[in-house]
Amino acid sequence: MRYFLLTVMALSGGVFLAVQAGFNSYLGSIIKQPMVAVIATSLSSVVFGIIFFLLLGKSGIRSINPELAPWYLWFVGGLFSVIGISIYFYTIPKLGISKMIGLGLCGQLAFSLIAGKYGWLNVPVEPITTKRLIGAIAMFIGILLINTK
Repeated sequence: MRYFLLTVMALSGGVFLAVQAGFNSYLGSIIKQPMVAVIATSLSSVVFGIIFFLLLGKSGIRSINPELAPWYLWFVGGLFSVIGISIYFYTIPKLGISKMIGLGLCGQLAFSLIAGKYGWLNVPVEPITTKRLIGAIAMFIGILLINTK
């Protein structure tokens, strides 16, 4: 049951990210300022993150020792987020949402296979097996088929 719930949550996360990309790409195209849409996304993420933290935080607010983590971990995720979101907002109006999300998934899949194989970014090591490779190739082919006319 727990695995099923986690699977549904993962699928839902993908839907939420696609919807978010669509809305914010739309905002960027209306105002003709994709970077302002990125800033709006980032600021609203902070606001909603604080609200969710206060409502769902199990341990509540407690002191944090920022020195426990390397300094760059406090910022590099935001950098990659802004770059990724900016690319999505710029390319969706030009390529279409299904093509951009499909191509974005290809990039995510390729990186996740490599990162998992080597345990990059402190993720669990997951060897690239024949089964996983066939699955990845099938997904790549599916994404290519979705994106061809």
